[in-house]
Amino acid sequence: MKIARYQAHDHADDIVSALVNNGVVVVETLLEEAVVAGLNTDLRAEFDREGHLYQNSFNGHKTLRVGGLAKYSDHFATLLMHPIVLAVADAVLKPHCEVYQVGSTTAIEILPGEAAQVLHADDTCYPSHLLPFEAQISALWALDDFTEENGATRVVPKECELTDPEQVGDEHIVQAVMPAGSVVLYLGSTLHGGGANLSGGARKAVVNTYCLGWLRQEENQYLTLTREDVSAQPEAVRRMLGFQAHGPYLGVWPEDPDGLWFES
Repeated sequence: MKIARYQAHDHADDIVSALVNNGVVVVETLLEEAVVAGLNTDLRAEFDREGHLYQNSFNGHKTLRVGGLAKYSDHFATLLMHPIVLAVADAVLKPHCEVYQVGSTTAIEILPGEAAQVLHADDTCYPSHLLPFEAQISALWALDDFTEENGATRVVPKECELTDPEQVGDEHIVQAVMPAGSVVLYLGSTLHGGGANLSGGARKAVVNTYCLGWLRQEENQYLTLTREDVSAQPEAVRRMLGFQAHGPYLGVWPEDPDGLWFES
């Protein structure tokens, strides 16, 4: 088994087809080196300050995590609003909602000696088993080269037809090996997990999810971000972070000063 791979010049329809059919796809080297370097610089202090606070048996005891990324790096908007990723999200999510939004934003640093993460599906925060369509997709961006040795994300492609992690064997798992600046896209229902870091260096990534606009966000942006944090973002980013209504009736804000809150 292999993960289908595409480049920035490939047609979005082909990327969507691969994602829908097999639950995962890699698009290589979408980010400029300056963006990757900027994110690594901006997130370093936050990894060191709070990354250890989220260590547990699920996240790992040698893994650092940071949330609320919009307030820590101006470069995050480049990932969040990347036109290729949004074209894929449009195709997968827009048939089932008027607008979609960020579900969560997380930076992850897997340190040497970390064990492989338990396989899981990201959409289990919702009663996704009740839905006949995908509730979200995830975009995991490599801030370092992803290798088999340093913990490249492990994925169970849809062709295996497995939804129970207990039934997954090593033969069902492929790793998203890719150069820094690349992204692995996977469906909310796709089983995956961070790999074991057997190397001598860290493996850093940023992952953000996009969920249907009528679902509650996994990460509460209204509390995570201050008014100043939100005001500093371009309008399109504010909307993607969830600061808009879903149509004219859901998430309304009577104090809307300019009428834009209700527009999709």
